[in-house]
Amino acid sequence: MFGAQLIKPHESYLGLPSLVGRSKTNSFAQLKERVANKLAGWKEKLLPNAGKEILIKAVAQAVPSYTMSCFLLPKALCKELTGMVRQFWWGQKKDERRMAWVSWERMCLPKDQGGMGFKDLEKFNLALLATQGWRLQTNSSSLFYRVYKAKYFPGCEFMDAEMGKNPSYGWRSIMAA
Repeated sequence: MFGAQLIKPHESYLGLPSLVGRSKTNSFAQLKERVANKLAGWKEKLLPNAGKEILIKAVAQAVPSYTMSCFLLPKALCKELTGMVRQFWWGQKKDERRMAWVSWERMCLPKDQGGMGFKDLEKFNLALLATQGWRLQTNSSSLFYRVYKAKYFPGCEFMDAEMGKNPSYGWRSIMAA
């Protein structure tokens, strides 16, 4: 009647899901597919470990970073993404199982501590969301601050804000961090 377009539940806008419903796994399935496609294109090729490291850091762990700066990804999705990266690193193909010579926790340590510097996606997700909270504390003239203040903490400052009634998934994500 007004000429407004309907938004389908699993459409995306600027790479983010336009609606995040109850099924977070379905909402972020496109993200998982994008990472899988990036890795699948390189899986069959023989890359040295340095090439794999660069591909993991520059592509596989960078693709979800924009989404992780806006939304809290489900832990199961973070584990699946980490599993895909681990399989790529250790050279596993399809149902093949290979020995992981070092624990993934150790691989996520900085290089100066004996690791490879890979990101722990769950912790990285929380860190990116905490950055949004920091922006809400320091940039009081931004549109982001003014919209969130008007909706979620009109009578107080961000640090004193509460979840409120019927919050968006974006606000819940920031509050989780």
